[in-house]
Amino acid sequence: MATETQPELNNASDAAAKTDAIAKDIHVEAERLDQSRIPRPEGVNANSKVLWSYIIPVTLFHLLIPLAFIPYFFSWWGLLFLPIGNYIFTSMGIGAGYHRLLTHRGFDCPKWFEYTLATLGVCSFQDSPARWVLVHRVHHQHSDHQPDPHTPNVSGYWSHMGWMFVDNTDLSTASAYDKYVRDLMRDKYYMWLQRGFNWVGVYAAHALLFLAVGFGLAFVFAPENVTRFTAQFFFWTVIMRTVYTWHVTWAINSAAHMWGYRNYETREDSRNNWLFALLTNGEGWHNNHHADPRSARHGHRWWEVDVTYLSLAALQKVGIVKNLVGPNTSALNRKAI
Repeated sequence: MATETQPELNNASDAAAKTDAIAKDIHVEAERLDQSRIPRPEGVNANSKVLWSYIIPVTLFHLLIPLAFIPYFFSWWGLLFLPIGNYIFTSMGIGAGYHRLLTHRGFDCPKWFEYTLATLGVCSFQDSPARWVLVHRVHHQHSDHQPDPHTPNVSGYWSHMGWMFVDNTDLSTASAYDKYVRDLMRDKYYMWLQRGFNWVGVYAAHALLFLAVGFGLAFVFAPENVTRFTAQFFFWTVIMRTVYTWHVTWAINSAAHMWGYRNYETREDSRNNWLFALLTNGEGWHNNHHADPRSARHGHRWWEVDVTYLSLAALQKVGIVKNLVGPNTSALNRKAI
């Protein structure tokens, strides 16, 4: 899915970047919404451009899903790979990298590891780091209010995927990037990914790498059927893994704002959704997250397993991750239901 707008940003001083309030968690002071429908964001209207650069790849990937039921492509090992690929590329790339690190700065780590997590996120084909973080920071600032890019108070389909297919001018201007992701856009690697379609090129390169690895493994494990093994390997490790991780991630925007339980009173409709918490390795404890966004730990009760946080805690023990932010107990106690 290609980024529609590639803005050039104003140069800003180091002091301005460090004090940019958007690098912190921002929240609106507004009463919590009721369950009535609200209009789409003001940046979306009848004249908004249809983003074919998003629609076409999403459609093509979904049209390939029926191949999973054809014996030539079906593979039990491929099916079992989905949660492994989901953990590597989505839990660590999106959950730990894009979300808990780049958006909320819930821990510190060396740049090489930060870039590794961000690159894994790119390989999930869920937009560039800067674009993803911009959308998520706007979501937190206006969650379940009209400016929220993907609230289900517009509709369930809109929050799940419809919002991606039309241009929201509130999110595509240079001023929006300067306001919400100045910290990322001052980084050469993230700026490079943002320019042109470089992040799409990274995804394509990783797909070709998987194709090459599958071709090599075929000569070891299936020398009598190299073509079929290679096709299965690519289909499950790239195509089906990408589609699977799309939907479990998108469900946090949709399902985790519609169904589940709440530990805390917050100014939006976030829910702890146990199903998608399991499928995303912790992102589904979404009410907990909205109650304390900077915390890298999303599971707060003993049964709220957060594999992504446990992975970061293990990395902290070996010295790769530092300053892992935990729940703000005093603030959470005031919000507890």
